[in-house]
Amino acid sequence: MVNYRVWRKHNQVMQMEYLWLAAGVLIGGPIWIGLMMLAARRVWRTARRMAARTRRQEHLAELGQLAGGLAHEIKNPLSTVEVNLKLLSEDLSGRPDDESRRMLRRLKSVQEEVNRLRGNLEDFLRYAGKMELSASARDLRGVVGELVDFFSPQAQAAGVVLRTSLPDQPAVCLIDGDLIKQALLNLLINAVQAMEQGGELLIRVSAAAGRAILEVIDTGPGIEPESLERIFQVYYSTTKGGSGLGLPTTRRIIHEHDGGIRVESERGKGTRFIIDLPLAGPADTKVRP
Repeated sequence: MVNYRVWRKHNQVMQMEYLWLAAGVLIGGPIWIGLMMLAARRVWRTARRMAARTRRQEHLAELGQLAGGLAHEIKNPLSTVEVNLKLLSEDLSGRPDDESRRMLRRLKSVQEEVNRLRGNLEDFLRYAGKMELSASARDLRGVVGELVDFFSPQAQAAGVVLRTSLPDQPAVCLIDGDLIKQALLNLLINAVQAMEQGGELLIRVSAAAGRAILEVIDTGPGIEPESLERIFQVYYSTTKGGSGLGLPTTRRIIHEHDGGIRVESERGKGTRFIIDLPLAGPADTKVRP
């Protein structure tokens, strides 16, 4: 026989549980709905930002292609202008009269501007063009040696003493040697231009913690703090007549090699660029000289 009091107590407990369950549904339902709406809104906003970013990237890629095409279109007739200026100069050079000499001086000015424009176009195409690495295991000591042999005459002509500090052990990296030399050459040219009264220029190679370190150190006037923050920006240049693409190109080359670049400078004491590149692994044993 069922005890009435126990049965009644059991029913009361069950009723309370049902009430609590109903209250939970009534209270928790809106909360879950609200949380789901917030999550859906967040997903929608993220998707919208990603779509906008994709559109911007596509737009920038299209602008890059248009700019590259435009640069090529300018470069072709520029070559024709250059050739004709040279022919005109040759025609006038044999004439001794004052009028011909004045025209020659004017032609020379135009030729200089054409050469400057050609140089800017070539810098732009190097920066904006597709960069394909032809990487191989190279000892940075050899790469620096080749660059120094090439650049030493220009440094000497500017009264700059070019030195190197190389380690006893190889510093082997998987790199495109020509591109790395181009990146370093941009730094050397900037340093020599900055040292108008001459000075010293040091290229140092070292290795630590799985990274090769390349330093380019000059004894020039240094870089102003406000310029130091902007020197890697496209078209920013502190050199008169500079294209403002040398340092951005250098940074792009280093980044394409999974490396990093930074700069330290102090007014009146000089500037130091520090490049780090990943050292080649044990499997990369075949080293080009």
